[in-house]
Amino acid sequence: MIEKGMTTVKLRGEQWQKVKNFLNENPKVYVGQEQGCRKFVEGVLWLTRSGAQWRLLPERYGNWNSVYKRFDRWSDRGVWKEMFEHFADDPDMESVMIDGSVVRAHACAAGASSKKGVKRRKPSVTAEVASWTKRHLPGLSALAARYTSPSTR
Repeated sequence: MIEKGMTTVKLRGEQWQKVKNFLNENPKVYVGQEQGCRKFVEGVLWLTRSGAQWRLLPERYGNWNSVYKRFDRWSDRGVWKEMFEHFADDPDMESVMIDGSVVRAHACAAGASSKKGVKRRKPSVTAEVASWTKRHLPGLSALAARYTSPSTR
């Protein structure tokens, strides 16, 4: 896998506690085992920071397809939108809030096809997060480097 040189995303304890509390109070979410849920959230944050394709998700965050399916379910239920709105004014969570100023996306990330009549794919996590935050949180300053593991700096 393409691990060399890539950063690790790790939420600080107090950040994870806030995210966990939000998720436990949200009826649209099944958290399941806490450690697995934390790995999932950190994996999504890694994807938004790196701009990588789903298949390049490091194994430490879980199986890429399982992470994608859970992300997609949460997206369809509006969980990510609610989470961004919930933490938008929390200065301790600014490094968790990713906006278009730090998201790197490949040109194909939006899922558009150049062929006519071809079914359009769903946007990637990067495209979805960038698009949503540009529309709803234009002033949000994301400092994703704050949650980069010290061992990879």
